[in-house]
Amino acid sequence: MINPTANLTSSYSVSDDTFVSRPLVFLQYFQVLELILAGLVFVVIHSLRRKRHNGLPVWPLLGVLPSLVIGLRSDLYEWISDILCRHNRTFMFEGPWFSSLKCVVTSDPRNLEHLFKTKFSVFPKGSYFRDTVRDLLGDGIFNADDERWQRQRKKASIEFHSAKFRQLTTESLLELVHARLLLVLENSVNNSTSIDLQDVLLRLTFDNVCMIAFGVDLGCLRPGLPVIPFARAFEDATDATLLRFVTPACRDGTEMKLKRLIKGVDEFAEQFIKTRKKELSLQTEDKKQRSDLLTVFMRLKDEQGKPFPDKFLRDISVNFILCNLRHG
Repeated sequence: MINPTANLTSSYSVSDDTFVSRPLVFLQYFQVLELILAGLVFVVIHSLRRKRHNGLPVWPLLGVLPSLVIGLRSDLYEWISDILCRHNRTFMFEGPWFSSLKCVVTSDPRNLEHLFKTKFSVFPKGSYFRDTVRDLLGDGIFNADDERWQRQRKKASIEFHSAKFRQLTTESLLELVHARLLLVLENSVNNSTSIDLQDVLLRLTFDNVCMIAFGVDLGCLRPGLPVIPFARAFEDATDATLLRFVTPACRDGTEMKLKRLIKGVDEFAEQFIKTRKKELSLQTEDKKQRSDLLTVFMRLKDEQGKPFPDKFLRDISVNFILCNLRHG
């Protein structure tokens, strides 16, 4: 026969065990949550403490990526400048673990003199930098090390200090200021319209350096401030290339877009190299010789006494534009 009392006692005993175990399980979960919370607090405090030395909070695995995302949503250069001002003109920049990015950002003239003059040979660009920007800058002086850099610098330095080159630089800038820049400013005042002064000055610089590099007037400062395809492609390609140092080599639309932009830059350079070669072949002694950078290097010879190849002419011109845009 079945004993109902035994079954009843057994059911009550199981129920009691379950009732007792529930608080224990809840207590264990609570302890785990306490440990997780304590770990998060430690990570936050540790990351914020590193901000004093690095300029930005450095998070485990992510580095300064969270802060960088915030900076990219505003004016990146203003954001970096503000950090430099708050941290004695120098701070450490550590990217996420997958980017292999760890560098020093500085605007201190003493550091720049140490890097680019006093101990320049000790700070090569290195293969990582060269490979990252090679498709845009090629083997130009901005992306060269050791003997290649010395040879290009020696040739460029001689030409940059020549009387013809200085005259071209001066005449080009004076023409742009009086015939273009002042008209843009006057129109803005007369019509009571606002202008983006940073954009206007960038257009002035772009027109000037392209005149010096290629001997061509792009017309970025023409009335109405038109969009110039080469100028836009060059700026966008430069910004996209710089982002490679923050994120790993992408397989998405960003890299595809960068390839199209660089192709546009290459086509522009190739067009003027071909045009200039044709002009030089037809040029006679009585004609006024051009003194832009492209023409000058077309007349020079390499170490073997041969004319420089088109690839070299493209690289040195593009590097000259980039250098002057970033430091102009």
